[in-house]
Amino acid sequence: MFNLKDNLLSSYNYDLPHDLIAQSPTEPRHAAKLMIIKNGSYDPLNITHAKIWDLKDELRPGDLLVVNNTRVLKARLRVRLSGGGWAELLLMEPRGEGCWLCLARPGRRMRSGDELRLNTSMKSSLLLKVIAKDESTGGRIIQFPQEFSSRGQMEKLLEDCGEVPLPPYINQDNSSSHDEKYQTRFALKPGAIAAPTAGLHLSDKLIEVLKNKGIRFAQITLHVGLGTFRPLEEEDLSHLHLHREWVEVNEDAIEAVENCRKRGGRVFAVGTTSVRALESSFILGGGALKSFEDHVDLVIKPGFKFGVVDGLLTNFHLPKSSLLLLVSAFLSRKRMLSLYKNAIENQYRFFSYGDAMLISPDSIL
Repeated sequence: MFNLKDNLLSSYNYDLPHDLIAQSPTEPRHAAKLMIIKNGSYDPLNITHAKIWDLKDELRPGDLLVVNNTRVLKARLRVRLSGGGWAELLLMEPRGEGCWLCLARPGRRMRSGDELRLNTSMKSSLLLKVIAKDESTGGRIIQFPQEFSSRGQMEKLLEDCGEVPLPPYINQDNSSSHDEKYQTRFALKPGAIAAPTAGLHLSDKLIEVLKNKGIRFAQITLHVGLGTFRPLEEEDLSHLHLHREWVEVNEDAIEAVENCRKRGGRVFAVGTTSVRALESSFILGGGALKSFEDHVDLVIKPGFKFGVVDGLLTNFHLPKSSLLLLVSAFLSRKRMLSLYKNAIENQYRFFSYGDAMLISPDSIL
């Protein structure tokens, strides 16, 4: 039942001991803890403490796992300012003809018309130019040479001189050691600035076991950007807007969902990004899945009615984040907070490299 507090950002807060913020993934990936959540009608803590590896026993033949195949770009660039000194750009999304939206630090030292220098491995440098400030994000529109207009073209440059854009709560001392750790086994299409972290738990060995059991996989693309990870600021959530992110849901994914339904299987989203992609497709199709490639800014919070997703594998998310709202739409805000409290008591690891929960279909409101 919807509660007035469900529309208050402060109602999605919780206290997390700093030592429970994971600094590296569990090895192997499938050894991470898994909180399996069942029907909470009579007991909000109707849960089982397990491991990711136990997904092989929890999922049934004919079930479908929908994963996000976005690939994290080495999107953090160090540039030299025209007035001297160094600054940092975090690439967000292309804006056409070699222009890219970037978060800039320090932004106050990047004014329209300023020139920036980006050093490459060939002991040369590229000339970049600040075009304008982007008012909606506070970022900067940066002009790159026109050959770097697409995500695929830009990835080549970033592989040469970029760094993995780790979240600020992860130790940044040796970011190169995260180049492989911070990619899922499905990472195919370059464009994200953060990993779809639930997918990090699926190891090659577990994927093989699941497939051999008759569990199917489908892929969507959502290039993780500001809409996923940016902290929310407004206390009143009744008119919440998120920054748009690029999504692709193709006919193969739709066919996989439809076939799953026909055989009586269940559709599990691996990560909140897969939820947003599938539910956006359903809404655009007016109650039926529709293939599309476009930007999406779908907000999912308590009161949302799911049209596609039956269950969810997801990590434990930051306080007062849009991801907590999405999880609460499955479980209710009160139950979500109770489960998070239990996870803290049981020393679960949180955030990008942390442990996970499996929200089973019979637990969804």
